[in-house]
Amino acid sequence: MTTTTYSVTGMTCGHCTSAVTEELTKLDGVTEVKIDLNAGGTSAVHVTSAAALDETAVREAVDEAGYELAPAPGPTA
Repeated sequence: MTTTTYSVTGMTCGHCTSAVTEELTKLDGVTEVKIDLNAGGTSAVHVTSAAALDETAVREAVDEAGYELAPAPGPTA
């Protein structure tokens, strides 16, 4: 099992988190989704799966729910 944390923007309420959770749990291998809601900001979405997930698939699932996967932070100098 592996847990990956993604940053998602645009969620503001429980309905939002439910929509994202529903779409992510449709991905093959996903066993659990936990969301630390930051209403109106960037929320942490923790996805537990049998193996690492394809980020494109995660991005598409979040988009299907109506939200956006925030870009990964770049390297620091």
